[in-house]
Amino acid sequence: MESLVSETSTPLAVGQHAPQFSLADAAGKQVSLSDYAGKNVVVYFYPKAATPGCTTEACDFRDNLNSMRAAGYEVLGISPDQGEALTSFTEAEELNFPLLSDPDFAVAKAYGSYGDKEFNGKTFSGTLRSTVVINGDGVISHAEYNVAADGHVARLRESLGI
Repeated sequence: MESLVSETSTPLAVGQHAPQFSLADAAGKQVSLSDYAGKNVVVYFYPKAATPGCTTEACDFRDNLNSMRAAGYEVLGISPDQGEALTSFTEAEELNFPLLSDPDFAVAKAYGSYGDKEFNGKTFSGTLRSTVVINGDGVISHAEYNVAADGHVARLRESLGI
C-alpha cells in the first residue's frame, strides 16, 4: 500500500556508490546487489506490476535483454509488489530477468525513486519510475528519474552506447 504522507527521497548522482540491497524475488529467493559484483547492472524502479506503463517498460527490457547482456549489462526490476503479483506478471509477460519486491519502499527511498505523484487528480507518495545503472565496482554510471515508459529502453541503450 502506498503512503498518503508526502515524502520524497533524494536522487542519486553519477559517481556515487550504489546503496546495497537484498530483496526477495517472485519465488521468495533473496537477490542482492552484491550478487552482481563485477558486472554492470541496470536497476529500474516501476510503480506497479501489470499496469499499462509498467508492462510496456518490462516487455521492452525483456525484448532487449539479449543485446544488453551481450554488451555486459544485467537487468533487475524493483517495485513494491509482492511474490504473487511478481510471479503473475513474470509469467504473463514471459519476463526473462528478476523482479524484486520492495514493499516498504526502503530500496526505492535509498535510490531516490520514491516521492509524490499524481493519479486521477489525487496526490500520493510511492515508487517513481526511474533507472540507475551501476558499474562493476558498485558505482553509479547513469541515473534517470521521472522516466517515461514508452521508448525508455531505446533511450537508455543509446545513452549506454548499446
